[in-house]
Amino acid sequence: MSQHDASAGNAIAHNSRSTVRPRPDQPMLDIADYVADYRIDSKEAFDTARYMLLDSLACAAMAMDHPECVKHLGPLVEGADMSGGARVPYTSYELDPAQAAYNLGVQIRWLDFNDTWLAAEWGHPSDNLGAILAVADYLGRKTEAEGGKPLSVRDVLGYAIKAHEIQGGYALLNSFNRVGLDHVILVRLASTAVTTQMLGGDKEAIWTAVSHSWIDNGVLRTYRHAPNTGPRKSWAAGDACRRAVTHALNAVKGVVGYPSALSVPTWGFYDIAFNGKSFQFERPFTSYVMENVLFKISFPAEFHAQTAVECAMKLHEQVRDRLEDIERVELQTQEAGVRIIDKTGPLSNYADRDHCLQYMVAVPLIFGRLTAGDYTDAVAGDARIDALRGKMTVSENEQFTRDYFDPDKRYIGNSVQVFFNDGSSTDKVSIDYPIGHRKRREEGIPVLMAKFEKAIRAKLPEAQAERLLALSAEPERLEAMPITELLGLFKV
Repeated sequence: MSQHDASAGNAIAHNSRSTVRPRPDQPMLDIADYVADYRIDSKEAFDTARYMLLDSLACAAMAMDHPECVKHLGPLVEGADMSGGARVPYTSYELDPAQAAYNLGVQIRWLDFNDTWLAAEWGHPSDNLGAILAVADYLGRKTEAEGGKPLSVRDVLGYAIKAHEIQGGYALLNSFNRVGLDHVILVRLASTAVTTQMLGGDKEAIWTAVSHSWIDNGVLRTYRHAPNTGPRKSWAAGDACRRAVTHALNAVKGVVGYPSALSVPTWGFYDIAFNGKSFQFERPFTSYVMENVLFKISFPAEFHAQTAVECAMKLHEQVRDRLEDIERVELQTQEAGVRIIDKTGPLSNYADRDHCLQYMVAVPLIFGRLTAGDYTDAVAGDARIDALRGKMTVSENEQFTRDYFDPDKRYIGNSVQVFFNDGSSTDKVSIDYPIGHRKRREEGIPVLMAKFEKAIRAKLPEAQAERLLALSAEPERLEAMPITELLGLFKV
């Protein structure tokens, strides 16, 4: 059997009342085989992963400006620090690897500014760095104390490529949002698998840990949608990373695995949470996801709106002095954009605002910008924003939807057109894919590196920032250095 085979047959072959333990579900074995055996030889994947690492650490730096993020950082309870443990960037915390994974996951995801993957399911594969970096630093510091050699940065990038592939591979054809589950279920899955191997687990330990991840089921994504939208979406990935490390640590201790956690009738994930359907896969696990991942470079905004924001920026000069003359604004987006971020009515907090297409278009039309600060109450209190939102219509463009699902395109198209009371209008501005798309890497990477430089200079002593910038310009040197040495440069 291969990754492409449905594993429902496993359920048919085994009576749910039988005490005979079946062969592990094929999807769990496929993950174990991929993590343990697959050799990554794609230069593009490693190059992209290196930029992904720097971009994620930039996101973590910018998150430190937000008190609501910072209050999540540190030990779970006061005094539960771990000398010699995993370090939390831009802080002095040293923690056990599970809690450090939570901290890092919170920092990277807080501003909705790290990378993205869009398909049947959505998500942010660099969320997995919370678990990967925490475990790598914990293991590396422990190994160094015992006279050994820690993982290199390149080793860590390899694990990140595999985590991206697992999360993104599952997302291609399997929609967890359709059954009400949040996409961080795939962060937990991918992080569980790779950190189990990092901790020394063999294939059996990997599928065992993965079985526990599926038994956890998933969290409801109600905190991403009206009327319950709230900031849990900014720490949900960190929570998934923490749980993943817990499963990995348990697996390498020898806990029992659950071979038909997915497929067993009545009690398995498929029947309980996935409407009785088994997982489907578009392609085998390779390095496809990392090579095609989408970077959020210019705007901290939900990714289905990235090109809409670009469109609005192009129209700012034409409309900024005619705001009172606007009759309507027509927005066209993909089906997923309509379903996730088309919102009317009051927006109660920043999490509501950064997942509202109309808000994310109104701000650049009015101000010619969209930054993390534009989601605050202070900016949202400008009456012009809600007045303009009230003049917007949102509809699906079927071509945008088709291009969104096309595996050779993976576009995220949007269009914006403004109509005035005197009958005139702007041109209809339409953009198929944002600056963070693979097709715009040459244009996007310098902007990404500018994002990194600005972020670290704002949070680190000058000497540390200069060394990091020098290293980022020397890929071979950066990838060869111990991960512990690199993460030490982010300590304050």
